[in-house]
Amino acid sequence: MEDLSYYEILEISRDADKTTIKKAYRKMAKQYHPDKNPGDKEAEHKFKLCNEAYQCLSDDQQRSIYDRYGKEGLQGMGGGSRRSSAGFDDLSSMFEEMFNGFGGSTRRRQNPADMEKYPLDLNVEMYISFHEAVFGCEKDIEFTYKKSCEKCKGTGAKNGKLSTCKQCGGQGQVYMKQGFMTFSQTCPACHGTGSAATEKCSSCHGQGYEEETETVSIKVPKGIDTDNRLRISGKGNIGKRGTRGDLYVTFTVQADKHFIRNGNDVYIEIPVFFTQAVAGETLSIPSLTGELELKLDVGTKDKQHFTFRGEGIDDVHGHSKGDLIAQVNITYPKKLNDEQRELLVKLQESFGIESKPHEGVLESAIEKMKSWFK
Repeated sequence: MEDLSYYEILEISRDADKTTIKKAYRKMAKQYHPDKNPGDKEAEHKFKLCNEAYQCLSDDQQRSIYDRYGKEGLQGMGGGSRRSSAGFDDLSSMFEEMFNGFGGSTRRRQNPADMEKYPLDLNVEMYISFHEAVFGCEKDIEFTYKKSCEKCKGTGAKNGKLSTCKQCGGQGQVYMKQGFMTFSQTCPACHGTGSAATEKCSSCHGQGYEEETETVSIKVPKGIDTDNRLRISGKGNIGKRGTRGDLYVTFTVQADKHFIRNGNDVYIEIPVFFTQAVAGETLSIPSLTGELELKLDVGTKDKQHFTFRGEGIDDVHGHSKGDLIAQVNITYPKKLNDEQRELLVKLQESFGIESKPHEGVLESAIEKMKSWFK
């Protein structure tokens, strides 16, 4: 990777603008950051190269020199040690965004007694059938939530007694040096509180919370779709001060055998025999609410769509209703008996020249081909 150009390292073109460069660097930095690849020397090396490439390409003057003279030209600026303050500021802000405080964030820590060991909001997943999603339903959902341990007041320590965390020395953060930069991250031992239990609480085994099971009934609205979420207020986890978060239900809708959903529209494939398509027959087809009449055009084409307005799925927010789209799938006989073949020949002959459109095209092509060899 060190033999690649700075543009190749960040996987961008030479005419990339600053926004593209920054976006590419964010992606590579996340991929190769040492915290995400502990002990991986190759990832650590690639991370350094990404930093080097971004430091150069994010600075207009350095980039101009690099484009003209390569890395050798940058060495003439003092061994490549010159760093733009703008580029460094960009790096710092990026790491704060990506790694929650990398780059030496000095945010004030909360009092350990007030910090929660878990988020108050809770998410559960629910699988429902296609029919339940289209028409709505009522479901019972059983879930497990957390509540703060009363004996240790949510600290995880016996009698609620905490001492200074030995790993971070009470700072709540641990530091690591990477090249010319120093990064900080939340202490994995105390989770940023700066305090740790001298002795674990016997009731919650040092977790700071207990778990309980509850069942609630929810009303699933019509039109719910995969990845939609429903919020049930006040049914989440319970914090140290008795505050309870919300329960979020994320839905996955199972596929149907006949109907295919696309947003609020529904597609159905209708098998049609070739004679029905040619004649333009009228067929009865299924819909979400019953049967509909499908009037084929004379000479209906394979994969042709017929749209029934307002016969789709209700919008989950009540704004509109989708359509039902019937897609024709023309089928042909796999074999013919003598009688059927004779009837088809008679039918074809009854159309006269109209039944032989290929002949004129082929004759013209053959004559043209012959002229090539004269």
